[in-house]
Amino acid sequence: MVLFDWDGTLLDSYTADSAAYFEMFRELGITWGARDFERHYSPNWLRVYRAARLPRAKWEIADRLWKVAYRRQKPELLPGARLVVRALHQDFRLGIVSSGSRWRVRNQLREFELKRYLSVCVCSEDAHRRKPDPAPLRLALRRLKASPDETVYVGDSPEDIEMARRADVRSIGVLGPFPTEARLRAARPDLLLASVREVPRHLNVLK
Repeated sequence: MVLFDWDGTLLDSYTADSAAYFEMFRELGITWGARDFERHYSPNWLRVYRAARLPRAKWEIADRLWKVAYRRQKPELLPGARLVVRALHQDFRLGIVSSGSRWRVRNQLREFELKRYLSVCVCSEDAHRRKPDPAPLRLALRRLKASPDETVYVGDSPEDIEMARRADVRSIGVLGPFPTEARLRAARPDLLLASVREVPRHLNVLK
């Protein structure tokens, strides 16, 4: 079983994601620049809101503004991502465990014609807690009737690695477009790769 994060692991979405944040921040009067965003980025956007000192009463409007801005963006798959999914589908059951919203992730999976390769897709609304809590990953395992020791999780953020570790699942960290490299290395995944394209030929290392 191979489960993937979505943003930054298979989808090259940092430019789209950050552009939507900056547009939302401007609307709300938050004067963050690129360095602020890089310093405080997390796949759990509520952590970003807290770091930006956005009052909880404005979180709902921030969500709406971000969605409107993101819909104008057109992120693409990372180089080799489609080939990786197709190759692994021949020997493994595959799935997505993402912090992204269901409306966005599932629409993108359909747009890129990847849905047919996946046995499960867990998004932010599906579990009662978010990464790095193990709840989303454990939910995927329950839906697949799979055990942790037969599963590998692939992600690009320290939250991905912590979630996998807390769920007793082996982890592969991949370097992607998001500003998470230093923290990803510090999280010490079971295997760290320069690109998601390297995943298929390294899976046997974790068997």
